[in-house]
Amino acid sequence: MQLRDALDDVKRVEGTDARFPGERRTTTGLFSGLTPDEDARAADARLVYVDRDGTTTDFSYPLTGLTGVSRARLGLRIDGESVWFDGCETTDQTYHEDTALVVTDHRIPDGDVTATQYDLTVGAAHLTHVTVDAPADASVELVGFYGFSPDGRDTQVAQLRHERSVELFHAAEHDYLTSATGFSSVTGQVPPSFAELLADDPVERPRGVDAGRYEEETLSGDVLCTAPVEAGAATLATLLTDADQVGRETALTRLDTLAEEFTEATALERAAHEQVTRSAPGPCPDAAAADLRVLSALSAGTGLRIAGPDFDPYYAHSGGYGYTWFRDDAEIALFCLEADQRFDLDLGAWHARSAAAYRTAQRADGSLPHRVWPRDGRLAPGWANGRLEAGDGTDYQADQTASVVTFLARALDAGVVDPATVEGTLDSALASLDETLAADGLPKSCQNAWEDATGRFAHTAATFLEAYSAAGALDGRPVAEERAEQVYDAVDDLWVGERSAYAYRLTGDGERDDRIDSASLALVAAHREYDRVHGVDDERLDRLVAHVGTVLDVLHRDPDESAVEGLVRYEGDPWRQDGQDAPKVWTVSTAWGANAAAHLAALLTDHDDPRAETVAVRARDLLALVLPDGPLSTSGGYLPEQFFDDGTPDSATPLGWPHALRLATVALLDERGLLAADPTVATLDD
Repeated sequence: MQLRDALDDVKRVEGTDARFPGERRTTTGLFSGLTPDEDARAADARLVYVDRDGTTTDFSYPLTGLTGVSRARLGLRIDGESVWFDGCETTDQTYHEDTALVVTDHRIPDGDVTATQYDLTVGAAHLTHVTVDAPADASVELVGFYGFSPDGRDTQVAQLRHERSVELFHAAEHDYLTSATGFSSVTGQVPPSFAELLADDPVERPRGVDAGRYEEETLSGDVLCTAPVEAGAATLATLLTDADQVGRETALTRLDTLAEEFTEATALERAAHEQVTRSAPGPCPDAAAADLRVLSALSAGTGLRIAGPDFDPYYAHSGGYGYTWFRDDAEIALFCLEADQRFDLDLGAWHARSAAAYRTAQRADGSLPHRVWPRDGRLAPGWANGRLEAGDGTDYQADQTASVVTFLARALDAGVVDPATVEGTLDSALASLDETLAADGLPKSCQNAWEDATGRFAHTAATFLEAYSAAGALDGRPVAEERAEQVYDAVDDLWVGERSAYAYRLTGDGERDDRIDSASLALVAAHREYDRVHGVDDERLDRLVAHVGTVLDVLHRDPDESAVEGLVRYEGDPWRQDGQDAPKVWTVSTAWGANAAAHLAALLTDHDDPRAETVAVRARDLLALVLPDGPLSTSGGYLPEQFFDDGTPDSATPLGWPHALRLATVALLDERGLLAADPTVATLDD
């Protein structure tokens, strides 16, 4: 998304119900793009969004370093008149079976013409194949308007015209557009002028050709093209390349191959099925298929994942999402490991790549930085790099390093990674945790999981407890065992008897902030890990039951109060409310509630505690909210980060973290035989 596009969106949504102008929203459409497990170039992690109106946009930069297509409109030219799909009725949009092939059906107004649009990302290429059902006497062409931004530029871009393709470039990045049936016409357009940008009305694109601009044809990233429809179909393809790695002749040969191979929808369907190397398992196959598809789409070739598509690249209303956080990524890696152990998903390559990426990104002191570019693990823009700069180190998120420790320890224990390459990373990360653990057994003051406060948080303590427990379960790490016991004892300092819950944090003054926080649900999985070696005592077990009950009750948004049901992030959360009085429902918090309840039910079962089934009921109820047919899932099976009370999804969509939580929760409940409902069980208070 270029600044011109952001300003244009501001103009288009001004005075409407749309929130947060200037963003490129992904809450209504679907993404096409799966990252190959092996032998993939960086550019092969390309991620393309297909909105319900048929427009397409690249979200590839964080994964590939290539910007690609900033905007693309598609339509038909029927008897000489252009009709854009974004002005037509979209009758359906779905994935083809369990693949990443997006199928969108359009109905042309005031006529008997229909079109089906097939979008598939194949490595660094993206294919849009359109089939047309029109009267035999109609003259029909496919029309496309593409705005390319090579090297992130929408100016100082030039075009080269080849026999059947167009090449667009600034410096290193060279992008290509081709048609399987050739082009009837190709026209370039320079970007809107300053006067157009400052005008009150948005700029309609494509615009009319300005005969006075001699450079318009070639000094532009914008291309308006028409392609013949032959045998009722036409195909347009784009290809992104780094010219230092892929030469022009190689790229043009690749385009010719694409044009020859993908002339029919069945060819795209076959290619889409070849991309899916694992089946959707278990009792919720639709959810599993969606989760694996999303987690693959958000992955770079390194195995690192962006948190979600970067819908706000100018930080107008957030701090950006197209980066790797080691908290999210390691949690996702752990959840994938747990699901793989249950359902045999063949994710060995995922586990190995995650471990290797953590080793590459780890700092000399054993810690992990705030966030990195997933394509190469380099430091990315952030605000929590306290261990990289002068100061007291408070602006550092210690839970991120702890989450990496837990995954590495569990992966070693499961035998899915090479000890020779992982143990050094694990031990260095443990040393970093030791350095950030205070003498009283709680982590030192740092930033929280939500990145909006500092203190000594229950969530951070939970990640330390789980990390030390997982590492202590391995041979030869008695210090980790001792640290786990130390943190376990210190957790009592966070107990708030009046609320029957653990506190949000201890402030810098040592005062307890007793607000209820969904991130504190991490205490349950941490105690279950601790229970493997040391055993959780009865009093702590009672407190965990009480804590989970309090968190789920206090943060629950009742459907009588809003159009959506689920859990808010924490008491008093003000973020992205846009005039809404109450905190918004978060899918991460809701899925976390389901996962924590599932872990608690398993822990209670291990202790022969009859409250297990009661807790399992709550796990199933919360899980139902985030399943594909639940109220917090889009029609495409995506979990947006947040929802407004009126049911409008908001923020990064899909968000990887809740998808992995959903996958792991189904696996855990299935493993323990707790997915079957028992209507005779009522409340935790029983």
